[in-house]
Amino acid sequence: MVVWAAAWLNGAAASDDFLDALGAWAEAHDVRAADDDLAARLDLPGPGPQDTPVGLALLLPALRKAGVWDGELILPVAGDVRGTGGAGDFGRAALRHGEAVVLRSAGLGLVPHTVADGVVRWTVFELGEMPPAEHLPIGEAEHGMSSAMREAASTLIDLDIAKHRPGVRAEIAETVSNRPASSWPETVPQRSLRVLQRASEVEAILWVATDDAPGGALSASATRARVDALKPLFDSVRLARRSAVAEMVRILADQAQQS
Repeated sequence: MVVWAAAWLNGAAASDDFLDALGAWAEAHDVRAADDDLAARLDLPGPGPQDTPVGLALLLPALRKAGVWDGELILPVAGDVRGTGGAGDFGRAALRHGEAVVLRSAGLGLVPHTVADGVVRWTVFELGEMPPAEHLPIGEAEHGMSSAMREAASTLIDLDIAKHRPGVRAEIAETVSNRPASSWPETVPQRSLRVLQRASEVEAILWVATDDAPGGALSASATRARVDALKPLFDSVRLARRSAVAEMVRILADQAQQS
């Protein structure tokens, strides 16, 4: 959503490209505003039972009408709600669903959630006062993910709670392949795509490790140590994804200014 909306807003993609790309994640997407005042301002349906959400195609003109030109991915979790702006309606919804879009240029936020089998609903929120955008250098994020992986592996071995499991490589490959195949605008940087691919691979390793509970940990303290060892790696995956997306949006905006 963040990258393709930025591509469309900056003239690097057609609306059909945007819709096709989002179609990989759900058969249908719809949109509504979180409150009636915002619905009136953006010409979108509101939250009431009498308001029928509209298709995703109508989100694009609403964003343009609002003056959106940027976009930021946030992936909040308990204990790390950076980018949500605090405990307002948007922040609570973003934390509940674990992902959201911040559109600072227009003071808007988008939160997706599944409302039915194959249907994702995007709710548009008006943002309150937001802290300055966090700079996420992609090189730093990429290095951090590699370092966190080495440290996690070393810690688990030192604690003697890492173990071999037959067929684990096949499980990891299957987890990666089950993730929807995303398409991207032609002009996005290849480094960002590599970082996203690596993040998916590392996340697959983490989920396989999580499914392997207790993962060789034979006591409550060892289990806690295992969770503590893996947490920085989960955090590094989230940071790498956010950084890769931020770099794509930056490149798309720069290309539009140069054309």
